[in-house]
Amino acid sequence: MTLRINDQAPNFQVETTQGKIDFHEWIGEGWAVLFSHPKDFTPVCTTELGYMAKIQPEFEKRNTKIIGLSIDPVEDHKRWLKDVEEVSNTTVNYPIIADTDLNVAKLYNMFAADESGSAEGRTAMTNATVRSVFVIGPDKNIKLMITYPMTTGRNFDEILRVIDSMQLTAQHKVATPVNWKQGEDVIIVPSISNEDAEKIYPDGWETVKPYLRKVKQPS
Repeated sequence: MTLRINDQAPNFQVETTQGKIDFHEWIGEGWAVLFSHPKDFTPVCTTELGYMAKIQPEFEKRNTKIIGLSIDPVEDHKRWLKDVEEVSNTTVNYPIIADTDLNVAKLYNMFAADESGSAEGRTAMTNATVRSVFVIGPDKNIKLMITYPMTTGRNFDEILRVIDSMQLTAQHKVATPVNWKQGEDVIIVPSISNEDAEKIYPDGWETVKPYLRKVKQPS
């Protein structure tokens, strides 16, 4: 079954570099970012794991846990993390899933359900589809999905920006415009009438079009 935005994130039990976890239990009451890798000891992914380690406090500020995935055993992950920490001059404090049976990759549609075999003997090229980012909300539903090509490092600052937007718009009846950043004006959603908007935003708003009303970001 193809996953879509707002579908329930498939649950799983799996070994990680920090022990065995049940994914939904591990998420708890907050948000989570699952980002996947086609193979250990790959160059682009090495830079990504290190950068995520450096900005992990930013995710924690947003009540968001991060977890990596790669199609290799835990022992290989631990050896790879030594390289990651050396290259990035940081410490990796988040878990990495050992998806050796390809189960999680299949659950999240990064492989076809009938993909056969295990991690053994596979290469980064045969695993090229395992380059995705999933953001999962407290309701355990998928809020965002992005898949990248192998040669393009992911922009995790953008993931933080999207989380800021989603957490803001989950609390307030607003949407965020193109390239929005924290503190910038937002958009009143069309389902809010002008009469209701006057109660919510007594200081007023800018009407660009009848369906496009900009207002200061709610605090």
